[in-house]
Amino acid sequence: MLSLVLGLALLAVATPARATALVTVLRYDSSRAAEFVSAVDQAAAIWNSSVSNVRLVKGTPAHFTVIADNGWPRALPTSLGRGTVWMGREATSQGYNPVRIAAHEIGHILGLPDRRTGLCTDLMSGSSAPTSCTNANPSAAERAAVNRAFAGTAAPLVEFDRLHVDR
Repeated sequence: MLSLVLGLALLAVATPARATALVTVLRYDSSRAAEFVSAVDQAAAIWNSSVSNVRLVKGTPAHFTVIADNGWPRALPTSLGRGTVWMGREATSQGYNPVRIAAHEIGHILGLPDRRTGLCTDLMSGSSAPTSCTNANPSAAERAAVNRAFAGTAAPLVEFDRLHVDR
């Protein structure tokens, strides 16, 4: 009888854990993002409120790192949820929004390619949208693609081990 009770208690504990196990937690390190740390944190919060099966949390060891430099923003996804993002100052000096840049580059880490549609509503349109565009929210199609990739029901759309420079 005691083993039955213990077994049911373990089942009750295991059931919620299985449900949360479907959410992939990715740690990011923005310690080298300099003046862009806040933009990166905002972008992570936007992704967290936009997709259901991946969560971005600041911490180490990191799945992806974010680095500030003087070049153009870019990302090097090495596999789904892993890689490096560079927050290049060249784009912000031209007037592009840093939160949109961070969300866009993290989008590559989450499996999305550049889509140069020129539309501000498409996060992955990147710099093809005008500098006046401050939208940092992924479109419904972009959210769905990330959710499918992390659910394992569709392959990520981005090419891994290739530097993605949206210029």
